[in-house]
Amino acid sequence: MSKTSVVIPHSEETFERYYDLRWRVLRKPFKRPRGSEKDEYDQVGEHRMLVNSKGEAIGVGRIHFNSPEEAQIRFMAVDPKVQGEGHGVNLIYALESAAKEQGAERVIINSRENTLGFYIRCGYELKEEADTVKNPQAEHQLVKALDKPDYIVYRPTWCEDLQNVWHKEIPITEAMGIRIYQYTGRTFELRAPLARNINVHQTMFAGSIYTLATLAGWGMIQLHMQEENIEGGIVLADANIEYKMPVESEPRAISTMSDMEGDFTALQQGKNAHLTLTVAVYDGDDFAAMFTGHYVVKAKR
Repeated sequence: MSKTSVVIPHSEETFERYYDLRWRVLRKPFKRPRGSEKDEYDQVGEHRMLVNSKGEAIGVGRIHFNSPEEAQIRFMAVDPKVQGEGHGVNLIYALESAAKEQGAERVIINSRENTLGFYIRCGYELKEEADTVKNPQAEHQLVKALDKPDYIVYRPTWCEDLQNVWHKEIPITEAMGIRIYQYTGRTFELRAPLARNINVHQTMFAGSIYTLATLAGWGMIQLHMQEENIEGGIVLADANIEYKMPVESEPRAISTMSDMEGDFTALQQGKNAHLTLTVAVYDGDDFAAMFTGHYVVKAKR
């Protein structure tokens, strides 16, 4: 999967690409004319566009405000050629972040039946259910609260359950203040306050960095197993960490699906699965350490 980034369209040329994708995905299949992909809220809305490494638009979305507390996401579209690669989650995160920055306490989305499951996995709750029996194109209305200090964009219930298990079964994780900051289906990020993990040099204790990275890899594997409906116990068999610089302010550990080697095939045969996963540790935006963990998923007996 090529590298992607979320941008704010601003020039005539970028908006041309933005609206073209919106029309091709959301209007052309229904034989709607050019121009139908725009509405009166485009002038006052916040637009986000996901582009690939070539600068091509592969996803678009917009928010506008219905009230100072409520934002609405509309015109979410991902190019069919790259659907299923996590791009929709990245767009949702970007749009929700923009809404939250402007004071929104909740976001609403209108969804047809075929996208309902995706939004529910992103933490949205069904507010008004449409009668899709009489009208298959009818839209359900969903809502998501943004009023928590931190929120998880994807699978929030799973993340909350996982964090609770860690705090209960591994009490040191709660003492360290380790918390799940974000999960997108493709990336998993943990954070911890420096104050609870500080050494005599006023930087993060090396053991805390190691623990944070270990759990970031473990958490990514656990959530991926849940996505695949796979059961098994995860243990760290071996690991190596390279410390590049001290962590002095904002400890973060990020694991990415694309950095995972191995699969769960052996579990289907009653054998243990072996996975290798690299985890990057940052101090804010500065790269601080690279952890490589060799995990074993024990087959359920």
